[in-house]
Amino acid sequence: MTANLDLWPIGNCQVSALVDRSGRFVWGCLPRIDGDPAFSSLLDDSPAAGDGAYGFWEIDLDGVIETTQTYLRNSPVLVTRHTDAQGNAIEVTDFAPRFFRSGRMYRPTAFVRIVRPVAGSPRIRIRMRPATSWGSARADHTRGSNHVRYLLDHGVMRLSTTAPIGWIEDERLFRVERPLHFFFGPDESFGDDIAAGLDTMLERTLAEWRQWVRGLATPQEWQEAVIRSAITLKLCQHEETGAIVAAMTTSIPEHADSGRNWDYRYCWIRDAYYTIQALNRLGALDVLEGYLEYLRNIVDNTAGGHIQPLYGVGGEQTLTEWEAPGLNGYRGMGPVRVGNQAYDQVQHDAYGQIVLSNAQAFFDHRLFRMAGIADFEALEPIGERAWERYDQPDAGLWELRTKSHVHTYSAAMCWAACDRLANAAIALGLGERATFWQDRAHTMRARIEEAAWRPETNRVSATFAGDNLDASLIQLLELRFLAPDDPRFLGTLDAVEAGLRRGSNMLRYDSEDDFGVPHTAFNVCTFWLIEALHYTGRDADARALLDEMLSRRTPAGLLSEDIDPVSGELWGNYPQTYSLVGMINCAVLLSKPWSAVR
Repeated sequence: MTANLDLWPIGNCQVSALVDRSGRFVWGCLPRIDGDPAFSSLLDDSPAAGDGAYGFWEIDLDGVIETTQTYLRNSPVLVTRHTDAQGNAIEVTDFAPRFFRSGRMYRPTAFVRIVRPVAGSPRIRIRMRPATSWGSARADHTRGSNHVRYLLDHGVMRLSTTAPIGWIEDERLFRVERPLHFFFGPDESFGDDIAAGLDTMLERTLAEWRQWVRGLATPQEWQEAVIRSAITLKLCQHEETGAIVAAMTTSIPEHADSGRNWDYRYCWIRDAYYTIQALNRLGALDVLEGYLEYLRNIVDNTAGGHIQPLYGVGGEQTLTEWEAPGLNGYRGMGPVRVGNQAYDQVQHDAYGQIVLSNAQAFFDHRLFRMAGIADFEALEPIGERAWERYDQPDAGLWELRTKSHVHTYSAAMCWAACDRLANAAIALGLGERATFWQDRAHTMRARIEEAAWRPETNRVSATFAGDNLDASLIQLLELRFLAPDDPRFLGTLDAVEAGLRRGSNMLRYDSEDDFGVPHTAFNVCTFWLIEALHYTGRDADARALLDEMLSRRTPAGLLSEDIDPVSGELWGNYPQTYSLVGMINCAVLLSKPWSAVR
């Protein structure tokens, strides 16, 4: 199986797939990103090709000795080149169509592959073996004159192609003497000439993505890393509703045989806040606008202001967690979990992230729809909930399953909810409401400072009751709860770095949790450290650490959730929005200005 997560995402903001280093589709869920994986072999360590294996889509060059991969510039369109010992070669172009058509975005539940012979007389074998029922069975199929129909649990999918259907069905080796086109999508007749139609889809998809990238306000330095991170964050948005998922995968463990295998294909209020924060810094307001529409619907459906930590991409509230028996896990390290029981946890920081995500809409005149008094009034129950719960125990941002504390990060996020509501009220000219929320924010700040500060150790504690360290304390700076020159922040930063830094990486915490002591570092925490180093005058250290983190990226230019601080191996779900956010934020912060190149 693929080692160190050398995987290349493609997608269209409706569906996504991961392509491995041999050009094989090994992960892809239908009919949307949180659906049943038709391509599931990433989470099954049985042989990737051969009798009995399934859950993949492979275009295999006979006798291949070299494979190279790259994205077409400023797009998620992947080109894989295969070469054999005689110099015969093919290129496979993979993408999911996404472009404006008939006044709306066309983003079908579909993947396109185009095979082109580029040297000699290459021979290929196509193995199209989608899975169904969470890897429990290989999908049955029927054939037509120019297509194969695959019977999946969610419905029927059709492979329309210009390649010989019988040779696909028989998985026979055959020579490629002309371009071959494949459209795996809904069970509908392909109404156009397949080759011409897919070539046009490719051109229009490339143009759409490149136009989107052209609108990004990228930093002068580290542009390539920022652009690739931004494109991938956009792929993590379910554009139909505006929801943003935390990652494209489920159950890639945080470290070997850890049991820390979670399903991240849902919209965490926290993760989505950080995602739009990063993309806002690049001017990608379409992501913010789509997400705010999603959030307004979430807020409308709350009971008394209660906000869950996460929701389904359609706004689903119940995400019951279960284990899929048909898959034995990434490199055999199960279980494979579907759903996430964290939806029924109490995590008070979500109230702050709801308000923080909405705050920009009260000030930003570029938006198609600025927020008004009705939006402010809809948010006030969220602020009420933050006021009521800020000093009460919760599971915290790391979602502890059997422990509960009053977490300083959660309390500070609740303070931020009230503080930003006051700012919004000022923008709307609501003086009385501004005073109301300012008074509450002042009261909360005083309580948090009194309960969390530990003068004897010169640091803020991660919880009100203890004197423990947590990387989230660095975020007190980003929240504007503490200033970079505040001695309390400097003392806390020194303590967090001394206690949690492992070489070039930061742990979330080093205390025992539900699964023991964590073994891997959490990538976004390292990026939080980089930001703090910059703001406290250690710019050279910050730049060196950013360069180190960028060197850890996969060949696709991405990061997963976790990293082994000793071996450097990547672990955890992939690609992970937190980590991509960290790359963008730090590059924007540390880059030389554009004027420096003129």
